[in-house]
Amino acid sequence: MIETPWHFRSATSLAESLRLGDISSRELLEHFIARIDAHNPGLNAIIHLQVEAARSAADAADARRDAGETLGPLHGLPMTIKESFELEGTPNTWGIPALRDNISESNADAVERLHEAGAIIFGKTNVPIYLADWQSYNEIYGTTNNPWDLTRSPGGSSGGSAAALASGMTGLEIGSDIGASIRNPAHYCGVYGHKPTYGVVSYRGHSLPSSKSPPDISVAGPLARSAHDLELAMGIVSGADPIDRQGWKIDLPPPRATRIEDFRIAVMLTDPVSEVDQAVQVQISKLADFLGGQGAKVDFKARPDIDTQRAFDVYISLLRAATSRRQTEEDFAANCNIVAGFSDDDQSYYAKMLRAYVVGHRDWLGLNEERHQMRRKWAAFFEDYDVLLCPAAASAAFPHDQEGERHERTIAVNGHEVPTTDQLFWAGYSCCFHLPGTVAPVGLTPDGLPVGVQIIAPQYGDYTGIELAKLIERDYYSFAPPPDYA
Repeated sequence: MIETPWHFRSATSLAESLRLGDISSRELLEHFIARIDAHNPGLNAIIHLQVEAARSAADAADARRDAGETLGPLHGLPMTIKESFELEGTPNTWGIPALRDNISESNADAVERLHEAGAIIFGKTNVPIYLADWQSYNEIYGTTNNPWDLTRSPGGSSGGSAAALASGMTGLEIGSDIGASIRNPAHYCGVYGHKPTYGVVSYRGHSLPSSKSPPDISVAGPLARSAHDLELAMGIVSGADPIDRQGWKIDLPPPRATRIEDFRIAVMLTDPVSEVDQAVQVQISKLADFLGGQGAKVDFKARPDIDTQRAFDVYISLLRAATSRRQTEEDFAANCNIVAGFSDDDQSYYAKMLRAYVVGHRDWLGLNEERHQMRRKWAAFFEDYDVLLCPAAASAAFPHDQEGERHERTIAVNGHEVPTTDQLFWAGYSCCFHLPGTVAPVGLTPDGLPVGVQIIAPQYGDYTGIELAKLIERDYYSFAPPPDYA
């Protein structure tokens, strides 16, 4: 049996090896740095390093272990984080040229908790401008490539995170997700990602410099090479911000089931709102058949009692309302004028987006009411089912396309071109309604590109989704490195 090299081991395994002294923190850090020297020039996934500070921290971690001190669960583990998280003394630009010189003066809550657990954060990974694309490129740092095919996107907005993990250049990652920004890169790069229940992980320290209020829908969560790492990381980063934790704490329930045969599973392969490529459907269908063969209750027809087109429309409206605060006064005035010229029957993505950018508060309240009515229907659905399996995106990773605006671009699905924004349906079907979503790799397309399954669980059922991902990893399919990065 071939031993897994250090750079492709799970964070859970690496943390245990560090604790036992099988490898030192300094040795592991130098191993990852060598990987970065060899592979990052072609990938451009890691866009900032603090090597000397990390070396000092690794040496200190080794000294503490040698002295027999009590160690945190990630003690001495080298890892990277998404560029958009505040890390004292490092760039925090969100890919925005005007913020090129913005340097963080403090740490995000999630970063602080990783530090407290013993992690050594030695670098940051690339993002798209404003974190607003399923690609990861910007004028400051350039373009990140997918390690499975350099001509394709690694996903976004946590694309650098997923590419760094898949290529074995880091031990663990943390990203953010408002529109599948954790789930989509995990799917495109063949790694694991978890979008937590809304509010479970403090968002303090992950916002533009002028913003202090947490945004609607958006969450922070881990990406990794193992579902076990998602569980480990969630136990570390979960929790309220310093103000809220004075009065309440997060106490997520255990998984509903711990054996495949005890899971009640609904499966959704495609939807008229966002057609899914057959290569993706086939892999998810094969997984469902396997789970059914292992004794799980599997239902390909069960759905929450929700109109999917209306669910998508509500999501897009709330999503774009949430991101509208990046507008300047001039932008807002211009968008109001454009919206005034739309006909009532213009239901294009562009029209929906701009209407949401300028939506009045009364209309927003109506959308929010619809959201919560659907949220209750999801809760009723989860009385009969533990999870819903569905795609994370409409296709596998698509070729780089930086021409024009995102809403003007297309991707190929089943041999024809569709708007790239259609597949936001698979992002919003869970996250608009506060639900957790776990992505686990389940196979490859005929073109050799990764396919991930999205596991949607009940609100606060984060560990239920992660548990099924662990079982899939153990019994069906686990992380496989890209061919050129062994």
